[in-house]
Amino acid sequence: MTTPAPELPIAAQVRVIAHRGASAWRPEHTLASYAKAIVDGADFIEPDLVMTRDGVPVARHGNEIGSTTDVADHRAFASRRTRKRIDGDLVEGWFVEDFTLAELKRLRARERLPPLRGTRYDGMFAIPTLEEIIDFLAAQANLHGRTIGLIPELKHGSYSRGLGLPMEDRVLDILAAHSYTRHAPVELQSFEIGNLLYLRRRLGPERANISLLQLIDDDHPQPADVLAAHGTLTYAQMLTPAGLHRIATYADAIAPPTRMIIPLGADGRLAHPTTLVRDAHEAGLQVQPYTFRPENIFIAADFHDGGAPEACNEAGSIAEIRAYLATGIDGFFTDDPALGRKALEQR
Repeated sequence: MTTPAPELPIAAQVRVIAHRGASAWRPEHTLASYAKAIVDGADFIEPDLVMTRDGVPVARHGNEIGSTTDVADHRAFASRRTRKRIDGDLVEGWFVEDFTLAELKRLRARERLPPLRGTRYDGMFAIPTLEEIIDFLAAQANLHGRTIGLIPELKHGSYSRGLGLPMEDRVLDILAAHSYTRHAPVELQSFEIGNLLYLRRRLGPERANISLLQLIDDDHPQPADVLAAHGTLTYAQMLTPAGLHRIATYADAIAPPTRMIIPLGADGRLAHPTTLVRDAHEAGLQVQPYTFRPENIFIAADFHDGGAPEACNEAGSIAEIRAYLATGIDGFFTDDPALGRKALEQR
């Protein structure tokens, strides 16, 4: 039996994508996290975008900010703690859409995973707007003498639109207003479908630097906009060969969780790769999985170093990334871009 040839990337360059910045080392979605990611060799930085009450896109992991800021310490905002249903999930806390930008600027970022990554930087950094991130990125690109891409995620798109805070046009306007993002590579990503279809219609040939990425979820069976419309399409159906060809009509790439490419066996070790990368490439889609993290608890058992679950395992993380690079992926999201860069250099 002939062994199939190894899959190769279809991208001209495999991308190291800084997941929320260098979030293993600085509180995520802060300029400090993005700065370290750039110094550590990231090709792209990733801000997750949510909308303030006054319609400003800011960088937070989600619209609930109790776990990533010091909002609970501000007595003036105590009454804004509430419970909402977001993309089908009941969530309690404080929400960006209930704050103006001026109010959010009174808050400071906190580490989202303090048992793993400590709290030494808590209280030091503000919440950045998309415009501030682009200004910062342009300055950093000039400082380092290289182009650095931007890969914003549009979070909770249909939910935000339902509040009268649609972000798609606002984000495109901001990107068009800055000379850097009129030319540097930009990749807009979403777990939903409708906003990517809308963006594809809006992007003309003059916006050729902007590509689109369909995110694939493993925590929810359906995209939130499909669920809200009582549709039947699932992420699993989207990853069939026919589903991937449909994605390719509006997006340029997919981003599945890493374990959809190489699953873990019952022993926690890497099993055989799936055909997802090959199937996506055959549809003309790049594959950029998420997320590699440097702590033992997140790394496949093949590469554990005997340290504590919360311990950083540099060699293990590099080895794991290299195993996935061998499947032909076109880029990858990592909390530690320095290790991602080393993995690429050691191929």
